[in-house]
Amino acid sequence: MNISDTYSKRLIDSLHGKLIVSCQAYPGEPMRHPETMAQIARSAEIGGAAAIRCQGLADISAIKGQVKVPVIGIWKEGDDGVYITPTLRHARACIMAGADIVALDATNRPRPDGLTLQQTVQQLKSEGAILMADCGCIEDADAAVDAGVDIISTTLAGYTGSRVKTEGPDYELLAQMLERHPHIPVICEGRIHTPADAAKVIGMGAWAAVVGTAITHPMTITSWFADAVRS
Repeated sequence: MNISDTYSKRLIDSLHGKLIVSCQAYPGEPMRHPETMAQIARSAEIGGAAAIRCQGLADISAIKGQVKVPVIGIWKEGDDGVYITPTLRHARACIMAGADIVALDATNRPRPDGLTLQQTVQQLKSEGAILMADCGCIEDADAAVDAGVDIISTTLAGYTGSRVKTEGPDYELLAQMLERHPHIPVICEGRIHTPADAAKVIGMGAWAAVVGTAITHPMTITSWFADAVRS
């Protein structure tokens, strides 16, 4: 095991059984500012987050300067098809901005630069990147593992047309991924809205739980309460 492999293992091991907090704001929202996202990320770190997931080069850089925990970086471009770190260029830019781990779309949909998932992963791995594959179904997970990623996740379950969107976490897909791929970290991400949800996925064997909206998106959280009051 070389120095790079040792570093990767140590970093990934630090996430085992832990909470990862996703700090993202969407275009046009009041909190869409790198400094704001960095402040939220630091607050999450103080609260116990073992890592931060964030979007965009400015946010990655700002957050990396504020937290000591690992940063999982993505770069969203567009809102259709493959738009989460869609190309080799996007992934490299995330690394240059400070991402310790890069998450990328691991579906079988066409990628904007014409490369396959396997070609993208192989090139990035040759450059020493630590990669998290955002999957929408078990076939995505299979392909990502075959390509050589370090982590697989349920991030895109319910968003690609390959599975029905569940109200909460896609426990069924998580169970499938854990059973099919017991030797690679499987992270559960997507619609974890309560501490009980997070505890359940960890209890099922998830390497870590990623929570975003329920912690860092006050507009949505407020709407939950407002809807409950109105009803």
